[in-house]
Amino acid sequence: MIHPPVPLGTFPTPLEPAPRLAAALGLGPDDLWVKRDDLTGLGGGGNKIRKLEWAVGAALAEGADTLVTTGAPQSNHARLTAAAGARLGLRVVLVLRGAPGASRSGNLALDGLFGARLAWAGAVDQAGLDAAAAEVCARLRAGGSRPALIPFGGSSILGARGYLRCGAELREQLPDLRTAVVALGSGGTMAGLVAALGSASVLGVDVGALADPAAAVAEFATPLTTEEVAPEGLRIRRDQVGAGYAALTGPVRKALRLAARTEGLALDPTYTGRALAGLHAAVRDGGIRPGEKTVFLHTGGLPGLFGHPDALAFAEEGATVLDG
Repeated sequence: MIHPPVPLGTFPTPLEPAPRLAAALGLGPDDLWVKRDDLTGLGGGGNKIRKLEWAVGAALAEGADTLVTTGAPQSNHARLTAAAGARLGLRVVLVLRGAPGASRSGNLALDGLFGARLAWAGAVDQAGLDAAAAEVCARLRAGGSRPALIPFGGSSILGARGYLRCGAELREQLPDLRTAVVALGSGGTMAGLVAALGSASVLGVDVGALADPAAAVAEFATPLTTEEVAPEGLRIRRDQVGAGYAALTGPVRKALRLAARTEGLALDPTYTGRALAGLHAAVRDGGIRPGEKTVFLHTGGLPGLFGHPDALAFAEEGATVLDG
């Protein structure tokens, strides 16, 4: 049974032209548009709100009083799960990779402000993180709580329904859309867009969160459409991962500065920075061409900039001192 979503965000989000950024990337002035899913409202905004509306709706319908989810220390999804719990009067436990003390800013600061409790899982892979979350849920049940486990990144067949709605918004806002470009992390955002717009109309830029992101996208998208989505039929760029998920790469540095100085857009170093770097690379190699309507999906994540020491130092270096 599919339970109805719980309203958490402000929709539809705006679709804004970006002519100066388009020119800098080598596109025509009317070619590039930005879907502002950083303006979804709750908890600082971001794409995870669309997924959480469905996942938390199901949790409430099943009688949960506590939300449990997983992520990296600067997880946007964890931050927005904490915000959703605060709005709805639910307790929230975030099971995070690593150990306390490594970071005291960015999303972690907001996690604490929203009242989430943290459980540190140590240096584990995703399977170890999932096991730690299952153990936390078991302890909560033993103590009389009713926890609901929200999947990594909010990504599941259910959560991807949030991006079916986003795809419908895009078709209404820009009927001649050719390509929507989006960061590809846990897979649910791209999956919903693929189900709504078709595989040929979505370009995912892998950020390095999963070993096989194409399989995840296909798994989540196929039940939401009338045709099977094949992993090999997806448009995915894997050239922006660099040294890993947490690394600040040269192309991302350029993308952060370019978006900020052409359109006043603030991107983050892990997701949207990589997505814009991938869009730029796609223009250079002809995967995206002038004269085609292209949408850059701004999925939010700005607090992650303030929890990333290298990116924060890079951003501060960009300010110049006025002589005299």
